[in-house]
Amino acid sequence: MDHKLLLTPPKCLYTKYIITIIYFLSISQHNAHYITSCKQTPYPNVCAHHMSNSPLKTLDDQTDGLTFHDLVVSSTMDQAMHLHRLVSTVKRRRRYLHKHATSALLDCLELYEDTIDQLNYSRRSYDQNSSAHDRQTSLSAAIANQDTCKNGFKDFNLTSSYSKYFPIHSHRNLTKSISNSLAVAKAAATAEKYPATTFTKFSKQGSRGGGGGSRRLMFSDEKFPSWIPFSDRKLLQDSGTTTKAKADLVVAKDGSGRYTSIQQAVNAAAKFSRRNKRLVIYVKAGVYQENVEIKKSIKNLMVIGDGIDSTIVTGNRNVKDGTTTFRSATFAVSGSGFIGRDITFENTAGPQKHQAVALRSGSDFAVFYGCSFKGYQDTLYLHSRRQFLRDCDVHGTVDFIFGDATANLQNCNIYARKPMSGQKNTVTAQSRKDPNENTGFVIQSSTVATASETYLGRPWKSYSRTVFMKCDLGGLVNPAGWLPWSGDFALKTLYYGEYANTGAGASLSRRVTWPGYHVIKTATEAGKFTVENFLDGNYWITAAGVPVNAGL
Repeated sequence: MDHKLLLTPPKCLYTKYIITIIYFLSISQHNAHYITSCKQTPYPNVCAHHMSNSPLKTLDDQTDGLTFHDLVVSSTMDQAMHLHRLVSTVKRRRRYLHKHATSALLDCLELYEDTIDQLNYSRRSYDQNSSAHDRQTSLSAAIANQDTCKNGFKDFNLTSSYSKYFPIHSHRNLTKSISNSLAVAKAAATAEKYPATTFTKFSKQGSRGGGGGSRRLMFSDEKFPSWIPFSDRKLLQDSGTTTKAKADLVVAKDGSGRYTSIQQAVNAAAKFSRRNKRLVIYVKAGVYQENVEIKKSIKNLMVIGDGIDSTIVTGNRNVKDGTTTFRSATFAVSGSGFIGRDITFENTAGPQKHQAVALRSGSDFAVFYGCSFKGYQDTLYLHSRRQFLRDCDVHGTVDFIFGDATANLQNCNIYARKPMSGQKNTVTAQSRKDPNENTGFVIQSSTVATASETYLGRPWKSYSRTVFMKCDLGGLVNPAGWLPWSGDFALKTLYYGEYANTGAGASLSRRVTWPGYHVIKTATEAGKFTVENFLDGNYWITAAGVPVNAGL
């Protein structure tokens, strides 16, 4: 045998060598592109790490950003799925866990499932012609979910053992990856609006003003946002008689309906085949002592009662007795497109039980009209997504309107009750955590009635955002107006604003002087927080088919 031949590889091996070199050069080029793009995100190291470990995907040099958005979100979803599997594993061993830890973990399981859905929606939304605001809403909800999961452990002072169930590094990386996804989604929205713009700048500070972008969006009349379809607007504007007469399901304590509990009717509604048609449940006058849950699979549901303090849904779950804040809600709704009308939702646990929610909503495009929410601490949990409340009453003491939704409360009555000794009344505790979230609370043309010294709000999270405009503020609103959470936490990054308020508590002469506090002086600035701008919904206007009235 000629030994020289052994020194020369066959041609097929040359081909393999060349392919291998090209492959690694390709990886190197793609990784370099990932690193360059990731440098513009709020957490570039987290982005680069997870992107480089993802399966190789195409990212050409001329990308407009949408491809990069898809890759970032896909990488983030992989992390969320990993943590969801981890929670599922722990759940199977729950008989060995403390009951409080089990309660918190069950919340986390639901919240991670929803996070995966929100990430998946954001990734697919470009193919579904959804708006940039929709993507921001989904990713903002995903951020809220991570905090809510952890808050369940805080409720029971189990924060130190949280790492037993969730590797802290993995949880923090997921939260940072969602923030990166949100930043990229916001930049992609700019690329959509201005195609010639180079897609490289991702916001690290975010807008501290209005939430819906700079488009002029419209609403169809003074009562309801444009995203409420004409058919739903008719249901809301009707006196109620016609709607009740045509209800699909009837609930009555006296047996005159098909169901005697609201949850029975909700469970039946889940089985209806209705092809996106709104389904109406009429709940006759009476006191319904039950905890109602409308899961996210039950969409476009309306629950109508016989009026405030006539139809009452009541419960008493609370943190002190072993329920997480998230799960303490007397009435909880996650399915999108929910409408609640002419009902009282209450939690009777009392102030001594601390966190006790009357209603929790994570429903997107939710409407509450002519409803009452009664409790003390944490009465109304506007957890996430877009909420509109009109002609409602809200009663409470500490942080009694709270959460991370994008919400507008219009023409509402807000009643600050007398708190327990040592407590301070705060109307709002908005929990926007990321500067690119489109969330915040707007209290508009409402009345704040005070039975004790009351503050308009305090910052639950770093970028807390709340605006009171054209409201009548009671005389016991503290002259400072707003209360710190702890020391100087969030005082530079929050956005608190007041515009054209009246009443004995509306004087601005002694208000806080925090960097994040704003006296809104012009209609242009205030216009950022109107229903049509802050709640968005431009793509639903054609469904309304009615004249447009845009303005404050």
